[in-house]
Amino acid sequence: MIKVENLVKKYGNHIAVNDLSFEVQKGQIYGFLGPNGAGKSTTMNIMTGYLAATSGTVKINGFDILTQPEEAKKCIGYLPEIPPLYPDMTVDEYLRFVAELKKVPKAERKEQIQEIMQMVEITDVEHRLIKNLSKGYKQRVGLAQAIIGYPEVIILDEPTVGLDPKQIIEIRSLIKKLAENHTIILSSHILSEVSTVCDHIMIISKGKLVASDSPEGLQNRMEKTVEIEVMALGNQEKAEEILKTVEHIESFTFEEATEENAIKVRVVSEDNMDIRKELSIALTNGDMPVLSMNRVEKSLEDIFLQLTDSDENENVEENADMEDEENMEENEEIENEEEEEETDDSNL
Repeated sequence: MIKVENLVKKYGNHIAVNDLSFEVQKGQIYGFLGPNGAGKSTTMNIMTGYLAATSGTVKINGFDILTQPEEAKKCIGYLPEIPPLYPDMTVDEYLRFVAELKKVPKAERKEQIQEIMQMVEITDVEHRLIKNLSKGYKQRVGLAQAIIGYPEVIILDEPTVGLDPKQIIEIRSLIKKLAENHTIILSSHILSEVSTVCDHIMIISKGKLVASDSPEGLQNRMEKTVEIEVMALGNQEKAEEILKTVEHIESFTFEEATEENAIKVRVVSEDNMDIRKELSIALTNGDMPVLSMNRVEKSLEDIFLQLTDSDENENVEENADMEDEENMEENEEIENEEEEEETDDSNL
């Protein structure tokens, strides 16, 4: 459906997209996730033909977006972060204008526009000026223009930004409905949105793809150790003595307990082992009744931070190395200048 290969976009010395490659298969909702400034919107703009890449290719249904733009763009509906609306048009006028631009056959326009307005639930405002609509309705109109022509792929860049909680729920519901007949690519930095709506997640950081998998697959890949949270009656010193006797514990840390006369500890086991039974027996035999014991599952937030933080740390280390090299070069230049000055003085 969509194939992105070795995509690079540079703005002067700044690399916004760095050798990005991925494929999008038909019939799924893809989440394009990353922190602000990660390169999501730049990638979206290249995929839809709004921007030219510095190098690399994007193919939509086999059509190259750069060399075969008309054929490729017929397959795409795009909702940018700021919807491309004409505020002095009515909703109906605007959608008829978009249908004409997209070369929808004249005989089909009226029926298709009515069908799409019903789908995104804007028939009640079709004769109102767009500038008088709420943010939520404007977003719906933006979605409607993306659907006109019934493209196979719909690309949504931050579709819920600036909406209130009720509007966010409504837009998410619309996206799921659209996925019944379209492939959706959803760009966002809101983790809950991606995990709620998407079948597949691609995480981008500093212009690079750092992970691509289903939400469940990402979680399984990142869980290299099992963490167990335990609440038991007793004191910390006694708990430490008991925990040191239990096999397969890699580490443990104490946290603030909410229960009176209780301790709360987070235990990390070795080799992904579930040691809840051994822990419970050891604490109970040590006269420390267990109040609760839970296996801690990593959330998408944990995975996201682990992936993007490690990437940022690498960049920090690279920058530090570059600074060290620059400092060494500066010191060498200063030493050379001092030597030259000494030579000049001796000649005098």
